[in-house]
Amino acid sequence: MTVHGVLQIHSAPPALSPHIEWAVAGVLGMSVTLPWVPQPASPGTVRAELSWAGRPGAAGAITSALAGWHLLRFEVTEEASAGCDAVRYSCTPSLGMFSAVISANGDVLVPEGRLRAAMTLASVSSSAAFAGPGPVALAVAGPPGAGPDLAPGLVTADEESPDDGFGGLLDAHAPRHPALGGSLEQELSLLLGQPWDDELEPFRHAAAGAPVRWLHATG
Repeated sequence: MTVHGVLQIHSAPPALSPHIEWAVAGVLGMSVTLPWVPQPASPGTVRAELSWAGRPGAAGAITSALAGWHLLRFEVTEEASAGCDAVRYSCTPSLGMFSAVISANGDVLVPEGRLRAAMTLASVSSSAAFAGPGPVALAVAGPPGAGPDLAPGLVTADEESPDDGFGGLLDAHAPRHPALGGSLEQELSLLLGQPWDDELEPFRHAAAGAPVRWLHATG
């Protein structure tokens, strides 16, 4: 089975261009020469775009091959195939990696589990802000009358057990992701990849009309 996708190198130091080509060639199984042009949104860097055809999962493999260079801004997309959703990967030096399932019309689809996690994080963050210094009240299912000063069903952060689903939750997300502020709106913005879109949009516009090369992977 063959799927199609697009690799967009939005900005890269010119010295990295041959290394990027070698990395992509290693995934696609063929020689790759990208049409590098200057990136006006970041003077001194170059950009390139490659439309490819290969095996399902090639987008993830390309992303993994490029993720080690922290000076790159890039995106990789892959169309849907039998048993696999369409996917997009975005990476910037300041934000790191973002991946999302993409619908047929280009919308980002957020899985239920990630939405529930965002609601939980936002709830814990708001509880911490409301409680101020001292134990943090968490609205989780606990034994009635968990404490003399708390409503039934509430426990404090220093009383929770490691196995109740909240153990170390605040610690695990501190320091928070640079794009993450704690409110539900910011959590959802992160799930939708809005910080990556905000950073990459000037680079996308600057690339309008740039040459594109097609490659078909072997095997």
